Amino acid sequence: MNIRMIQHYMYCPRRYALLEINRDWAENAFVVNADLMHEHVHDGSHHFSDSKKVVRSAVDVYNDLPEYDLFGIADCVEFVKDKNGVAINGLSGTYKVQIVEYKPKAPKGAAFLETDAIQVFAQKVCADFVWKCSSEAFLYYADIRKRVALPFNDEYETYDAMLKKYIGEMHDIMENHTIPSRKKGQKCSGCSIADLCFPKENKYIVRDIVMSMKEAEMS
Repeated sequence: MNIRMIQHYMYCPRRYALLEINRDWAENAFVVNADLMHEHVHDGSHHFSDSKKVVRSAVDVYNDLPEYDLFGIADCVEFVKDKNGVAINGLSGTYKVQIVEYKPKAPKGAAFLETDAIQVFAQKVCADFVWKCSSEAFLYYADIRKRVALPFNDEYETYDAMLKKYIGEMHDIMENHTIPSRKKGQKCSGCSIADLCFPKENKYIVRDIVMSMKEAEMS
């Protein structure tokens, strides 16, 4: 399962199903803005190293344990020199591993922060599997230029239970090939596929329909 689909599911299970089962897709300003930011993050210009750390962008990560079976791309992984860290292939010395996920805008509520956090926790599960470590994780919000540390190592079991719950629910949707109904209270204004999810009917005026019928009778 691709890590990026977890955030789609948490935003709206119906959106996830439409993307994965129907292969529906559409872009809006929010999607384009996020894509442009990630293109910049992934273009290689963020690669650098100094005496303290090695930074790489667009890093492939995965975890093929049956309870996860995840893969994806981490926006940025920082290998920070640390005598108590782990060995990294291709690098001399030992390092602690830090994941940084970039977001265009800071969330306005706790629910949105949780959505961002679960996506990064999935990256952590993969990074820990690849490098046999206990990685640290951060969200970087471009609009406020702030890096937020995520409490995964202190609350690992809580986040792990949530991730496994969502993975199980997502697998159920795919196995049953069903598209869920829209959740009560779901906010759809920012969704890029809102018009595909619930197509808008063309507006009509009863008077115009009546006049058209009369014109047809007279012809």
